[in-house]
Amino acid sequence: MQVFAGYDPANNPLNTNEWAFPVCEVLHIVGFAMLIGTITIVDLRLLGVGMRRQTAAELVRDTAPWTLLGLMLVLTTGPLIFSSGPATYVYNASFHYKMTALAVAILYNWTVHKKVANSPDPGGLGVLVGAFSILLWASIIFAGIFIAFV
Repeated sequence: MQVFAGYDPANNPLNTNEWAFPVCEVLHIVGFAMLIGTITIVDLRLLGVGMRRQTAAELVRDTAPWTLLGLMLVLTTGPLIFSSGPATYVYNASFHYKMTALAVAILYNWTVHKKVANSPDPGGLGVLVGAFSILLWASIIFAGIFIAFV
């Protein structure tokens, strides 16, 4: 059974232009760096490791535009990359994990994480929330890398 009947990746602009796929991939990585980097700044503050002059709530507010820009880049370039060879991704366990973990991480970041980070004194809960956030986002990076090897 063909997964995408009638779809020919050979006609996809990402596959017909020498620079299109690499540029899209770079933008995807830049988006993830912005997204995960800004969230990690808040996580490190929740862990008490850095940025002690600002509260986690201030960091959430200050990094929010960059976090959203990173998310928009990831959510725009990801489907484009997928379109370059859908069959490659559909049957890949790392891709499935990445998509699931990404959905969980997005929901977690804009619900639990945001609520705890915006609380006046996150305390021990902040440490747990920040540590889980770092592990979750790191697992997404590893899954993305492993797509090529699974």
